[in-house]
Amino acid sequence: MGFEVEVVAGSYEQISFGYRVCRDGEDWTAKPDFSHHAHTACLSAVASNQRYIATGSKDETIQLYDMKKKIEQGALLHHDGTITCLEFYGTSHLLSGGEDGLMCVWRTKKWECLKTIKAHKTWNLTDGRSAFIKNLKQNADIVKWSPEGDKYVVVSNNKIDVYNLETATVTATITNPKRISSVKFIQNTCLAVAGDDETVRLFDLSTEKCVCEFKAHDNRVKALDGFTVDDFYVVVTASNDGFIKLWKLRLDTDPEPPKLLLEVNTTARLTCLTVFKPSEDSQPSEETPQPTSSSQQATEDLPLPSKNKRVRIATEEVVLEDCSPQKVKKGGNKKKRQ
Repeated sequence: MGFEVEVVAGSYEQISFGYRVCRDGEDWTAKPDFSHHAHTACLSAVASNQRYIATGSKDETIQLYDMKKKIEQGALLHHDGTITCLEFYGTSHLLSGGEDGLMCVWRTKKWECLKTIKAHKTWNLTDGRSAFIKNLKQNADIVKWSPEGDKYVVVSNNKIDVYNLETATVTATITNPKRISSVKFIQNTCLAVAGDDETVRLFDLSTEKCVCEFKAHDNRVKALDGFTVDDFYVVVTASNDGFIKLWKLRLDTDPEPPKLLLEVNTTARLTCLTVFKPSEDSQPSEETPQPTSSSQQATEDLPLPSKNKRVRIATEEVVLEDCSPQKVKKGGNKKKRQ
């Protein structure tokens, strides 16, 4: 049986696209799987784990999709600003960040918001406390952890600072010719960088040098992702030119310009990208809702939001309103005597 993943991209046109990418020997194919218009503004972030896909937008909502059941899971409404980033932690939690300066921790079992955290710190998510604080000289556009977790990169405009986790010091600084829009760790010391031009560059974090670069699109590259297959890495790129492209990058040799495996024209202006890799284990995890009867499902699948927050499930909408007692002016409800 061939290798299979789902490539999901968001666009300025408020639509998300899903393509099923299959490999059979040396042949790679991409077939349209879905397109969905769930937002009322352009998409700004997308993330996936082995079960769900989450999309964020300038409409301040997070839309959820259950890829196992092929249904909409609902919408999360907690942020008061554009959703700027989304990241799953395994199968149990989703982290979301917004222009309101908040980071929310969601549990995927019932999609309840466990904690709302003021951003711009490093947090211990076990107890919800700040692990340490690092003052930055300028605002960070992107923060990414390395695969081994011993370092992280902070992107500001066209500059990348590499921090050592143990010492919290900058160990390397990389400058890209253009403003950076997306970064992706290929290996623990190899970082793929895309920005406001058509080129993708690979940087060696230990030497701070660009070891490979290639023209990926005819317009600026908006997003990067990737996955490992056998002894090579597949870099996935999305651009304003509407194309999603897959590139084959050898890992067992010195980096060289990768080979184009396939491309898909969505005819939309793409803004964000994720690669959904389904779990080989079809059994639900501990944090995944178990199958129940239809009546139980309708009840148990409802999230437990904070007061005054609205959550839309599938095609239905549940609104929880503030039930706190309100003061009534004395005599305000008396009828006028005839």
